[in-house]
Amino acid sequence: MRTRSALAALGAGVMLCGMAPGDMSVAAFLARAGSIERLGPLAIATPEAQYLKGQVVAAGKRYKARIDAERKAGRKTTSCPPESGSLTPDQWMAHLRSYPPQLRKSTSIYSAFDGLMRKRYPCPV
Repeated sequence: MRTRSALAALGAGVMLCGMAPGDMSVAAFLARAGSIERLGPLAIATPEAQYLKGQVVAAGKRYKARIDAERKAGRKTTSCPPESGSLTPDQWMAHLRSYPPQLRKSTSIYSAFDGLMRKRYPCPV
């Protein structure tokens, strides 16, 4: 019985390590963020907050690389953001919380970032 639990934990660790930055689900992100929110302003100094921030930054970089590649190839992009912009933690968390609970497990941080950019920066028609 113990061996089975250890193997399950090891398998979960391997799966988590194999995830690309930004592939974390919205549900997992919200759960992890919720665990440090009680610390208030001090939460930002925790390793967990830095990890979560890294997930969002990585998703943003993947998104920008995709948009730049689409533009370079002359294809229509899913959104038309400016070259630089800002996103507060409150704006990001509000966006993640806007996803219905039943969709949060199947929506990645990368997809959520793309969705936010579509809302904030739609392309002119």
